Amino acid sequence: MIYDVRHVTTYSYDAPVAFARCALRLLPRDDRHQRVLSADLGIKPLPAFRNERQDFFGNRVVDVSLETAHRQLRVEARSRVEVRRDEPALLRTSPAWEEVNRRAFGSPSLASSSPAHFVYPSRLAPLIDPITLYARQSFPAGAAIIDGATDLMHRMRADFLYDPKATVISTPILDAFVGRVGVCQDFAHIMIAGLRGLGLPAAYVSGYIRSVPAPGKERLEGADASHAWVSLWCGPEEGWIGFDPTNDMEVANEHVVVAIGRDYDDISPIHGILLGPGEQEIEVGVDVVPWPGVAA
Repeated sequence: MIYDVRHVTTYSYDAPVAFARCALRLLPRDDRHQRVLSADLGIKPLPAFRNERQDFFGNRVVDVSLETAHRQLRVEARSRVEVRRDEPALLRTSPAWEEVNRRAFGSPSLASSSPAHFVYPSRLAPLIDPITLYARQSFPAGAAIIDGATDLMHRMRADFLYDPKATVISTPILDAFVGRVGVCQDFAHIMIAGLRGLGLPAAYVSGYIRSVPAPGKERLEGADASHAWVSLWCGPEEGWIGFDPTNDMEVANEHVVVAIGRDYDDISPIHGILLGPGEQEIEVGVDVVPWPGVAA
């Protein structure tokens, strides 16, 4: 499947901003499941400085400095991405979760994809006893790790309510967990915290998921949104497997990966500082559509 992705972020300020320095993680990454065919980042006003680099985890980062006074910042990311993930086998086996725990803590590698970086708590996915106990119910002794993660994902979908008005980016995951409510970011952090509480390496993934309109309904502009899910290391043979607790599905060809990190702090789409008084408003619109000529 080939997708055209458009992600527009607009900041509007009460007063002119004299200076801003930002790190932008809005361009998809290449990996063994997807190939970036084209990608472009448009920024208004034009930055005085712009440089692209890769961070430790292999994510594409564009650093910019804006030195012209402005009351609006508009960032538009456009990309074309080919996604090719194999369908999970109907009958597959995976090691017991205790074995994955043992091998993760014994990993000799410190490469960016090593499970060693994702088995310990992070600022936005700390170890919290009630969350660990909740996750443990899906991992009885000797359970296959994929089966346990799938069960945890099923339970979260049944137990939690998706409500974009219930939480904000700074809401602690314990609040979302206790209230059983939140958005994809909250659910990803909760699942990661639960898995790490069992000593299982789990990463935070940001990206997009294609939304399919209901039968007879037209697709709405901007109906798609930035999305987040979990990537779980299931041992050296299985490698990393994606689980989407918001939609109760294993990550498939509907998902486009932008960035991977320990939690949202590592991969926030736009992060930086600005010099200016007053408040700001942000508007975000995302479209993910099959490339013309490619079957949906």
